[in-house]
Formats: sequence, C-alpha cells, structure tokens
Amino acid sequence: MSTNVDANGTKTNGTTQRRTPFSDSELAEFNDLIVQKRESALEDIETMRAQIEDSREHESDSAYSFHMADAGTDAMEREKLYLMIARQQKYVGYLERALERIENKTYGVCKVTGKPIAKERLRAVPHTEISIEAKRKQK
Repeated sequence: MSTNVDANGTKTNGTTQRRTPFSDSELAEFNDLIVQKRESALEDIETMRAQIEDSREHESDSAYSFHMADAGTDAMEREKLYLMIARQQKYVGYLERALERIENKTYGVCKVTGKPIAKERLRAVPHTEISIEAKRKQK
C-alpha cells in the first residue's frame, strides 16, 4: 500500500484521513487528560495484581482448616480480579491509541462520519473514536 500526503499535509494510505479540528493547545489538554487516565488505570492494575499475590500468600499461610466454601470464594475473587485487570488493560490500549491519534493529528475526528467529535464527548470519553451521532446509529 502506498503512502501519500494530502493537501493538508496528512499522510494517508489510500484512505482519507481528516486532520484534527483542535489546536495544539487543545490537543495538549486532551493529551494530559489521557495520560492521567492511563496512569490511574495502570495503578489500578498494579493494585489488583498485588491483591492477587496477597490472596495467594495468605492461602498457604492460613491457620484455619481448609474449607471448600472458603476456597471457592477465594477462587471467585481471584477470577473477578483477573477479569478486572483484563478490562483495565483493554482500556489502557484504547487510551494509548488515542495518544497516537493526538500525535498523528487525527484526534477528535469520527471514524464513521468523518466529522469532528464534540469536545464535551471527548472530555467525558477521551479515548472515543466515534461521535454521538455515529454511536446512536450503531444502536
């Protein structure tokens, strides 16, 4: 696939890419917001991993007799933590892709309609790639 440069200086690979409707200072604001959310999500992941480790350590150190119900509850709690970690990791991936779009100057453009995404939506869901209009059409 060939890479071309359009009239706006945007690199394209055969598809049309719109440049961001936001100024560099607005992009910096969104970048800061996304970085904060990513750091918070990564901290959450580490906390949950520590909880899993703690539960494993306490499992073998228990002074109480082994009871099947307790073991089942512990296993369910660990499974829930694993699912929450996976969800947070997916969220971090979305945030990192949003940072790439900021860097590429394509942030804030709906991938479905090609129209700008409202600032309010991006502040609420900074990793979104689609506008409210496109989201409603999906439903």
